[in-house]
Amino acid sequence: MEGFTFYAPTYFAFGKETENKAGELVKRFGGSKVLIHYGGGSVIKSGLLDRVKASLTKENISFEELGGVMPNPRSGLVYKGIDICREKGIDFILAVGGGSTIDSAKAIAAGALYDGDFWDFYEGKTVDKALPIGTVLTIAAAGSEGSPDSVITKEEGMLKRGASGEAYRPKFSILNPELTKTLPPYQTAAGITDIMAHLYERYLTNTDEVEVTDRMIEALLITMIKEGPRVIEDPNNYQARANIMWAGMMAHNNSCGVGRTQDWSSHTIEHELSAVYDCAHGAGLAVTMPAVFTYTMNHDVNRFAQIACRVWDCKMDFYHPEKTAKEGIECLRNFLKSIGMPVTFEELGAKEEDIEKMAYTACYGDGNGSGYIKGFTKLDQKDVENIYRLMM
Repeated sequence: MEGFTFYAPTYFAFGKETENKAGELVKRFGGSKVLIHYGGGSVIKSGLLDRVKASLTKENISFEELGGVMPNPRSGLVYKGIDICREKGIDFILAVGGGSTIDSAKAIAAGALYDGDFWDFYEGKTVDKALPIGTVLTIAAAGSEGSPDSVITKEEGMLKRGASGEAYRPKFSILNPELTKTLPPYQTAAGITDIMAHLYERYLTNTDEVEVTDRMIEALLITMIKEGPRVIEDPNNYQARANIMWAGMMAHNNSCGVGRTQDWSSHTIEHELSAVYDCAHGAGLAVTMPAVFTYTMNHDVNRFAQIACRVWDCKMDFYHPEKTAKEGIECLRNFLKSIGMPVTFEELGAKEEDIEKMAYTACYGDGNGSGYIKGFTKLDQKDVENIYRLMM
């Protein structure tokens, strides 16, 4: 295990009706003029937005509103939010929604205090200062409610890129599993897939002797394998949704990733799919992960065999560990298919003719990249093209 520092100070209010504490928590963390940031009509139709606003009003906290966040959140709305924050003297941002809304709120929070273009943070500049952020989570998936990370799509060129910094960790996050009950099964399954991807990307490490975090990741994956089918079968199963929601946070606040190298090849390769085809991030990951794992398996076949046995209950073939590793990857693919996720290029609507361009962008970005994806293994453009073709 490598040395590390870890500080995750987000305050979590978990359980039924916790959204009614939004005003109390904003005040507790110093907010007096709030930008409420949200997506489409679901938070309005469900009454959630009204409950949040009533909670703020009760605490005499003024607020502005900015809706319209889309899946794969866009830079245009971020610029609009930055302008509002500056014009109205906003001192706190409250994201009401899922990972896309929270990621957009984080970008606004950083951009509002920055003299340059907020996109600088999504091209490698560390986020060291941002307005304080709170969240009211409506979908268990991205883990942005507890993480220092954000992903935004730049509309010019449709570049999907991430930024990170401790200033992005929310001051508080409200997690009420009941708010996820109305999600369509496809969105629920996409969230489950994203959570599993966050765990796999940390499990694929080149660091030795990381048993504690290995076991934490394995436990969370086993939980997803149990609770995923339960919640797809019965969307009103509160306990299944509660376990998934907390697992989603644990999967991405990096408590499972400290002291070890991590991968993130699957995420980088998938980002091109969701940027080009505007597919759900989790759906893109369902297609991407098995292909990436198959391509990189021989880099450390025993690690893939280990997760196959510990998580998927495969029987270890000590003479042919590659067989066990492949069986584990196939178990993952079959599980994702069973909960309603796509597992092929065709199901995503992706096209072979776009492979070369997507592989180039994954490796080079807008021309300033290194030419490689560096993680569990080092992948160049040709490797990435081969991985996309494995998805077909």
